[in-house]
Amino acid sequence: MSAIKEQRNSEIFLRPRFSIQLERRKEHVLTQFKEALNLNTTKLRGTFVDDHIFISVPKKEEHFWSPQLQLELLETSDNKTTIKGLFGPKPQVWTLFMFVHFIVGISFLGFLVLLFTRISLDESIVLPIVMLLFLPLLWIFLYFLGKIGKETGKDQMKILHDFVVRNC
Repeated sequence: MSAIKEQRNSEIFLRPRFSIQLERRKEHVLTQFKEALNLNTTKLRGTFVDDHIFISVPKKEEHFWSPQLQLELLETSDNKTTIKGLFGPKPQVWTLFMFVHFIVGISFLGFLVLLFTRISLDESIVLPIVMLLFLPLLWIFLYFLGKIGKETGKDQMKILHDFVVRNC
């Protein structure tokens, strides 16, 4: 049995990370995960791309906030491998959130320019002021929505994490 040393990071992140160090070769760890996902009774889904493993919950249990676990295997020396794990939403959800954040940020800058333009033209500044107050509130709302989503997927995150620890 190889030694497992796990390091967890702070809970403040929307995309929690962890690191596990094993005293085995990277190829052996990859093979072990392939076998575990094929035999797995929880029906977790896995995709392998080079030294990366993407593990997801079963399709029938999947919901909008379901997490995905990305593992990166790094060979640190001849017989040592570090597994870096990153929990995150499905790529489609993450892309949607980043797109909305981008739109909110660009809109904020646009309304800031509109405010200065209207001030210099001596026109009504009500709309730009309202939007400059609303958009940061929307940004804060999106942050808390992400936190709620993370909380909703916490049980599934635990299942994914336990699967990784069990198969190390």
